[in-house]
Amino acid sequence: MQKITPYLWFDSNLKEITDYYLSVFPEATLHTNGTLSDTPSGEVELATLTIFGQELNLMTAGPMFKFTEAISFMIHCDTQEEIDYYWEKLSAVPDAEQCGWCKDKYGLSWQVAPTALEEMLACGDKKKVASVTQAFLKMKKFHISLLEEAFNNPQ
Repeated sequence: MQKITPYLWFDSNLKEITDYYLSVFPEATLHTNGTLSDTPSGEVELATLTIFGQELNLMTAGPMFKFTEAISFMIHCDTQEEIDYYWEKLSAVPDAEQCGWCKDKYGLSWQVAPTALEEMLACGDKKKVASVTQAFLKMKKFHISLLEEAFNNPQ
């Protein structure tokens, strides 16, 4: 068991929600204490999803709280294909897209970022870091080739 587990509160329809995340993350597993239903707002249901080894507790209990960008989940991607896949599956609010951040149809914020970006920003070369930063500030979805271009040819 994890020492700390995020607990996510949704309005209703826990079966629909878990089915969605299971379709986005095919390696995810679902743990429940029974059969999930598409409960109306206000009905309490609980489930646990394990995604990439990270447990997430999910609850439906009515529209008392909404997600904000203050909490997000980062997906580290090794390839552009991976970024494109998660972006297509998760981004449902175009107005919320910026610098690799997107919001899914339930209002949960995600950061879909290339693992190479962390290495670029930690390289210690201020000119390269500034160039990469300027490049990604113009992006909604990250494009690895453009970040590499900025890194290898700083302005």
